[in-house]
Amino acid sequence: MDVFVEIIPGTHARQLRVVEGNRETRFHALWLRERSPDAETLDPRTGQRLIEAAALPQDLALTGAACDGETVDLTFSDGHRARFPWRDLHPAPPAGAIHEHWDASLAIMPSADFSQALERDDALSEMLEGLERYGFVKVSGVPLTLDGMMPLVERLGPLRRTNWGGIADVKSIADAYDLTMTQRGLEPHTDNPYRDPIPGYIWLHCLSNADSGGDSTLTDGFMAAKRLRRDDPDAFDCLTRTSTRFRYVDDDAHLESEGPLIELDPRGKVIRVRYNNRTERIPPLPPEQLERYYAARRAFFALITAPELTLTPKLAPGEMLIMDNYRLLHGRTAFRLSQGVRHLRQGYVDRDTTASRRLTLRRQAGISLHSLEESA
Repeated sequence: MDVFVEIIPGTHARQLRVVEGNRETRFHALWLRERSPDAETLDPRTGQRLIEAAALPQDLALTGAACDGETVDLTFSDGHRARFPWRDLHPAPPAGAIHEHWDASLAIMPSADFSQALERDDALSEMLEGLERYGFVKVSGVPLTLDGMMPLVERLGPLRRTNWGGIADVKSIADAYDLTMTQRGLEPHTDNPYRDPIPGYIWLHCLSNADSGGDSTLTDGFMAAKRLRRDDPDAFDCLTRTSTRFRYVDDDAHLESEGPLIELDPRGKVIRVRYNNRTERIPPLPPEQLERYYAARRAFFALITAPELTLTPKLAPGEMLIMDNYRLLHGRTAFRLSQGVRHLRQGYVDRDTTASRRLTLRRQAGISLHSLEESA
């Protein structure tokens, strides 16, 4: 396909237009100059910038532009010449997130086999892509040992340590210091919103479960936010604009953080939900503002607890849930024990190491975002 480039008139030669078929893209001269793919501008090995971009002339302009279909040749007013491979200016869409919002009608839960994900890169990649798409994945065949999850954790990166250590026990005990250690049901929540940064992924490994109750509850927070935005836009707006606080204090820790229950990126896309009734401490805002906030929070709570949005899997010994703590709300039904102990082990893994492993495996396999979107 023919490619056409020109310096756009009336822009003081600071903009370049590139046309391929019916697609047109505009580039700023400084944006092009600071990305010039030569050894003077970018380190050939690392791709990191060698020049100080902020020191380039603010009035830098283009003095020449040509394209032979394979490369775009540019000259700049500072005398620099650059040759861009055409595809560098016409890249595939960025390797962004592909989120499939779901409700209780989800027929097949994303799943993985522990041994296969541990031994095979393609199985690990499939597990991580499922985790990214749905916000959770159920892993089977996890060794029934206290640190059974660790070999797979180490395939991704370090375990996130907290004031409770590395992997913590979740089981009913006398004189419980946290409600997770009782037999009561737990409302849908995200973990540790009082931390900064908030842990990215929860790994919950079952060693033994209750004979009655103790089912996990899973709700897609992004789906709940989507429905709130559709059905009650005023409530949605309130929860994205009101910053609430979360607090956890015991003899050895004092943790506080804040943020909205529904967090948006600059483009208005939902990127995180926070909800933790046990630790939320809304500031003493003006009563009129609190009135609006309480109504909005109630509307959101009605969605995240709605049966039509909730999955209720029960973990068997040797099964594990990996959950996106920025998206998924999890809880459990109350349980009774006639014998034995309901014993789960829980750890956290950060988002950056998880995303890095997923994207590296995707690149090594030559998987494009386009192909993933087609399979969605």
